[in-house]
Amino acid sequence: MSAVRSAGPHVATAGPIDCDICVVGAGAAGLSVASAAAMLGARTVLVERGAMGGDCLNVGCVPSKALLAAARMAHAWQDAEALGIRYQPPVVDFPAVMRHVHGVIDGIAPHDSVARYRAMGVDVLQGTARFTGRDRLRVAFATGGAEREVTARRFVIATGGRPAVPPIPGLDEVPYLTNESLFDLAELPSHLVILGGGPIGLEMAQAFRRLGAAVTVVEAAQALGRDDPELAAVVLASLRRDGVVLRQGAAAERVAAGAAGIEVHLSGGSAPVTGSHLLVAVGRRPNVEALGLDLAGVESGPRGIQVDRRLRTANRRIFAIGDVAGGPQFTHVGGYHAGIVIRNALFRIPARTDHDTMPWVTYTEPELAWVGLSETAARERAGRIRILRWPYAENDRARAERQTAGLIKVVTDAKGRILGAGVAGAHAGEVVQPWVLAVQRGMKIGAFAGAVLPYPTYGEVGKRAAGAYYMPKLFSPLTRKLVGLLLRLP
Repeated sequence: MSAVRSAGPHVATAGPIDCDICVVGAGAAGLSVASAAAMLGARTVLVERGAMGGDCLNVGCVPSKALLAAARMAHAWQDAEALGIRYQPPVVDFPAVMRHVHGVIDGIAPHDSVARYRAMGVDVLQGTARFTGRDRLRVAFATGGAEREVTARRFVIATGGRPAVPPIPGLDEVPYLTNESLFDLAELPSHLVILGGGPIGLEMAQAFRRLGAAVTVVEAAQALGRDDPELAAVVLASLRRDGVVLRQGAAAERVAAGAAGIEVHLSGGSAPVTGSHLLVAVGRRPNVEALGLDLAGVESGPRGIQVDRRLRTANRRIFAIGDVAGGPQFTHVGGYHAGIVIRNALFRIPARTDHDTMPWVTYTEPELAWVGLSETAARERAGRIRILRWPYAENDRARAERQTAGLIKVVTDAKGRILGAGVAGAHAGEVVQPWVLAVQRGMKIGAFAGAVLPYPTYGEVGKRAAGAYYMPKLFSPLTRKLVGLLLRLP
């Protein structure tokens, strides 16, 4: 039987498919590759065993931000009195909140749908893929029927990750939530205990606390431990003001079902925590099992599939992108990886990744954003550095809106080149964006110091921080003496 060429809508026959590029995984990263490849004229196959859109749409970024939006509205009344507005605390209709969350997902889903991608010319196969050789795989369909074989000139593995479940004694004997089940809750927990003080854990801690649940976060080390401590402190202070209890430096040693709920026993003699619900948010694991990577000549480890800077695996026919490739685990990284792969696989341009300039945001209130090298990494790499700061409390827009908690922090080398920048404060994810461009383009601080920005805006905190770079010289005794001499001239 001759191979079926993939072009246009889904091929209904059961024969083998031969294509230019086969993408395994229809999350953000995989969808970006598939759409770009199809629009460039490549014969493209996309295999997905679950829901189109992957974690980001269904159980990650989209539902979590929708929930945070509801929580922000529920909390707004507490800040209104400072602006002269008083009203009663809102009534939280939790089932309606979750309908809002799922309504947002449903509104975005058509953009990632099978129908849309087939209309682009992508042959979408809804089943589980496993490699049977270095240049081929087989797809077993969820609906049954004969498996399909796919051969391709290039493969892209974009299977993402899933919540990591730590081997805590007793955890498998109690009901617990992960991000994959959290958004299916029908009732608001009376007391949500969260294992993990990273971005996901803290975002959900603030959301559920503001919606009315008691919340305790258990973190074995330091909450937001991967972020700049100075900026992280702003976020943690806000969480505590909201009433979130942070139990840091105490690991969960065992979990048990008790008369009052789920008991989490902690290390170091700390008092146990008992809650009605338990959320596990301690990290993620790559989805590599059952892919047949050994038959494809692809190497993987605990962090994911091993790739070079061009995102190629040990089998040069196969790329791995997004969470499964073991790098920074953000949706925008998946899109970035997709561009690297398209340039390598279709245009034969040896594009390489640069994760040092990758930005990220934690969507608590206030937000925390960073791009580029941390203060510690910058000292190690550049030696002499300058740290520039400017507080939100000295920004007129922040004062007008009573959003004065936070600051911007900029790291430069001795010559003023911007190495990193972070913001903790209102709209930090927006305020950091010009600094992303600056870091990625190797700009110097003078470009910001000389910029004219609209007044009053939050973005002015960055310009003021940039201006601080020149203050020691500008207002030095030598400069004052020079000005004095010039003033004597006719």
